[in-house]
Amino acid sequence: MATNLYWLVLLVAVFGEIGWALSLKLIQTNPGPWPVASAVVLTVVNMVLLSWAMRGLPVGTAYAVWTGLGAVGIAIFGILFFGDSSSPTRVFFMGLIITGVAGLKLTGP
Repeated sequence: MATNLYWLVLLVAVFGEIGWALSLKLIQTNPGPWPVASAVVLTVVNMVLLSWAMRGLPVGTAYAVWTGLGAVGIAIFGILFFGDSSSPTRVFFMGLIITGVAGLKLTGP
């Protein structure tokens, strides 16, 4: 299978990771069965997609990309929707994470 497909699956997993983290916030602000069910479903989807992407990508690279982009994505959602800090220092360090992820992509298979 083409390596690009593994990267695409990993990108979908990143969006699932962001959705999962948002579902945890939803559980805190609106407890109930649906937010909990969404967190459980997204957990399963995340793990399946990540493990599938690791079939064709180095495990360290796939995991670093998944966690790094997930962390930056949820930080951006926190800034936009939950009043989290958007200080220049914080944005700078998010940029460093993105730079590291890009470096892993460029130097990997």
